[in-house]
Amino acid sequence: MDSNEYPLLCSVDTPEDLRSLSQSEIPAVCEELRNYLLASVAQSGGHFAAGLGSIELTVALHYVYDTPRDKLVWDVGHQCYPHKILTGRKNEIQSIRQHGGLGPFPCRFESEYDSFGVGHSSTSIGAALGMSISFELDRRDQHAIAIIGDGGLSAGMAYEALNHLGDIRANMLIILNDNEMSISPNVGAMSNYLTRMFSGRMFSTVRESSKRLLRPMPPMWELAKRTEEHVKGMFAPGTLFEEMGVRYFGPVDGHDCASLVKTIRNIKNIQGPKLLHVITKKGKGYTQAEQDPVAYHAVPTFDPRVGVQAKIAPVSKKTYTQIFSDWICDAANADSRLVAITPAMREGSGLVQFAKQFPQRYFDVAIAEQHAVTVAAGLACEGHRPVVAIYSTFLQRAYDQLIHDVAVQNLPVLFAIDRAGVVGPDGKTHAGSFDLSFLRCIPNMTIMAPANENETCQMLQTGYQIDGPCAVRYPRGNGPGVEIQTPIQVLEIGKAQHVRTGQAIAILSFGSILAVAEDVAAQLNATVINMRFIKPIDENAILDAAENHELIVTLEDNVVMGGAGSAVNEVLARNQMLVKILNLGLPDKFQEHGSREQLLQEAGLDTDTVLSRIREIYPLRDCEAKNANVVS
Repeated sequence: MDSNEYPLLCSVDTPEDLRSLSQSEIPAVCEELRNYLLASVAQSGGHFAAGLGSIELTVALHYVYDTPRDKLVWDVGHQCYPHKILTGRKNEIQSIRQHGGLGPFPCRFESEYDSFGVGHSSTSIGAALGMSISFELDRRDQHAIAIIGDGGLSAGMAYEALNHLGDIRANMLIILNDNEMSISPNVGAMSNYLTRMFSGRMFSTVRESSKRLLRPMPPMWELAKRTEEHVKGMFAPGTLFEEMGVRYFGPVDGHDCASLVKTIRNIKNIQGPKLLHVITKKGKGYTQAEQDPVAYHAVPTFDPRVGVQAKIAPVSKKTYTQIFSDWICDAANADSRLVAITPAMREGSGLVQFAKQFPQRYFDVAIAEQHAVTVAAGLACEGHRPVVAIYSTFLQRAYDQLIHDVAVQNLPVLFAIDRAGVVGPDGKTHAGSFDLSFLRCIPNMTIMAPANENETCQMLQTGYQIDGPCAVRYPRGNGPGVEIQTPIQVLEIGKAQHVRTGQAIAILSFGSILAVAEDVAAQLNATVINMRFIKPIDENAILDAAENHELIVTLEDNVVMGGAGSAVNEVLARNQMLVKILNLGLPDKFQEHGSREQLLQEAGLDTDTVLSRIREIYPLRDCEAKNANVVS
């Protein structure tokens, strides 16, 4: 970091250093921090627009509160880069999301300033409430502050926490970081003045004194309460929070650092549950991000002078998400019963084109995965064919609804599960490592994993026609470049594909890891079976492999425990088949962040490591493939 370019930021290694600065210097710190964030993320890539929008808020919170003794609990964590820069990690920020570098989200194992590990939405209020209760039980004079966005506040979990908070009246602060522009007219001098007035000592003293004076006179007390609510309601949209027992302040300009500091200082010493409504602009300070905050939510490396340039994948190298996008539009054209549902992941899940073509049949339910699954169940009950487009990691949040509302009733809901298996830079909170394990134990489920682009279309079409719940799980990124055949072939349920005939060893491959299986088989003269279905699994293919080979190897990009390999083991045990078996998949640990290739190698799912693992338990004299019979 250049001390000439960032003179104040260079002097700030911890929030304690920040608090040693005069308040008049804080706006300059914000400006330097914004410029440094832009320069850093341009080199590293990562979440961007949210951090730009939370610069002043982050600085003000660390300036007013005694962190890390006081606890800042970020929601999701997309906006945490400025926080990391201010808390001793500014020289490492360019390593963020890279293998061995800083994590993409707050992590308790990374820094004492990261009070709660996050990555999924709407957890901050509940976590901060738990901390506040702990402080009160132990009589510790500490503060917990939950910072949640307007998107995060759309989830039911946030309201469960608010309901509890208002009931027990715990002493904590919620910051509502709102970047919706529809309420921007509320931002201004009058609004800021009223918020400072409502949070100031004089108003609080008058308010509490009035309570003591007027409570013995019920008519006067009711009139005073109605008057206060009316005055505040004229200027602040806080009725909902007030009714839940949480005192509301705001809205205030989230980019006016001086006003933020004053307001937060006033609110800090008010006892009980409080919410400060802060209006911010996502992408603040970088024109391109301000104009298109969705595109700049998460970015690759880019030239700040030019902005992010769109990358168009070759036709033969479409991503799995794009394959899904094309399929669902075609399927909707062919069947008017099809409806698409997503929990706030339109862009990520590939539903942008569908939303344009079929707006009446497209439902974004906000960050509400549980509701997404249950509303799909309701649609299915009345004859529609819902497709729920969801990331593997987010489906975990709706597990009860998947079982209780869909599977128990055997409803025809198709789950298009994106980002399955190893995901990469977003790390352990976003890994899709567990879906095969938690899905295959559910009755009535059909589960498929495609090996390539063509199979993705075939499986989506097959799953859509099944009269019951079905999941098709596919990874992040590009497929191997297999041409999509038309018309789309519907697959025989539970039938594997015999890819290659070899000797001694049979490799049973599940999903996109088929290419590794083929590479290994070519060197070991092994049989390869593309299993396609995890449930129902092809028992005949497994038993045939056991009868004609000395070693069975299962390959999957899911955790080994309870995964597809375990399903193979169960078939062999049930049929009392004695054969050597090697289950290879993701390890029994949470993998850190890195590229997909790095994490697969770390898990031992690259060609060289798979070869080594097989040779450890089954040494071969002749590892050359000769006269292999290949079946397409």
